[in-house]
Amino acid sequence: MARETTVREPAVQLDKDERQTAAVGLADVAVRFRTKNRDVTALERVSLDVAPGEFVAIVGPSGCGKSTLLKLVAGLLKPSAGDVRLAGEQVRGPRHDIGYVFQRAALLEWRSARRNILLQAEMRRMPGTTARRRVDELIAMTGLGGFEDAYPHELSGGMQQRVALCRALLHEPPVLLMDEPFGALDALTREQMNVELNRIWRETGTTVLLVTHSISEACYLADRVVVMSPRPGTITEIIEVGLPAERNYTDTMGRPEFREATSHIRHLLGAASAAD
Repeated sequence: MARETTVREPAVQLDKDERQTAAVGLADVAVRFRTKNRDVTALERVSLDVAPGEFVAIVGPSGCGKSTLLKLVAGLLKPSAGDVRLAGEQVRGPRHDIGYVFQRAALLEWRSARRNILLQAEMRRMPGTTARRRVDELIAMTGLGGFEDAYPHELSGGMQQRVALCRALLHEPPVLLMDEPFGALDALTREQMNVELNRIWRETGTTVLLVTHSISEACYLADRVVVMSPRPGTITEIIEVGLPAERNYTDTMGRPEFREATSHIRHLLGAASAAD
C-alpha cells in the first residue's frame, strides 16, 4: 500500500552555514520565458540542497522542468527569480568545474575512445601527463580496457555512454549532472550501466544530480528522489530511499525500502499502473 501523500514545502530554506556547505543549492528558484504567443513558467518556487557526495535523482512528468533545473546548476540558464549556488558560490554563468552527461554520448566519430575522453583535457588545457594518467584510471574504472583504441562505430551504446561518462569525469568535477543518460539503451544494458554508475559514484565520491523518467532507476541509484509536479514544475515531495550505498541490483529490487519508495513515487505521479 502506498504511503499517504504528503507535500514538501518547496520554499523551506537551510540556514546560512548549511547552505554554504551544500554542494548544490537552489533557493526559491523560478524560470519564466516568453514564447511567440504566451508567457511560460517552467519552474516555480524550487528549493533544494544537495550535500557533498550525495546522489539525488529527479523524476516527474515530461515538460515539468527537470532538464531546466540541471541547466540552472550548470549556469547555462539564468533563473528569473531565486538563487543557485555551487559549494556556496552563486552561479552567474556557465560553470567549467562540473561534469555533464547527456542522453546521447555525442562522441566524435573520427576519434578513438581514448581520444574522445582526452578532448576534455584539450579543451581545458590540462597537463598531458596528468590527463593521460587520469584517462587510464577511468578506462579501468569503467571496464573499457581493451576498447580504448576503438572508434565509436565499433562500440555498443553502453560502451559509448561509458566513454561519455569518462569524458565528464576526467577533470574530477565535484558535481556530475546527468540528463537521462541511459534512456536510449536497451533494458539489460541500462541495468548494467546502473550497476556501474553506483560503483563509480561510490569510488569517486562525486555529487550526482540525475534526471530520469525511470522510477526504478531513480530509486536504485539515489539517496533521495525529488518528485516534480507538472508544469510549472515545483517539488511535490523528496523521498528518502533508505538503501545502503553499495547495492546489488537483484537484491535491491526485492528490498521493502525499494518497493515502498517506487510505489509511493508512482502514487505521487499518478502512474500506479504504468511501467517505468
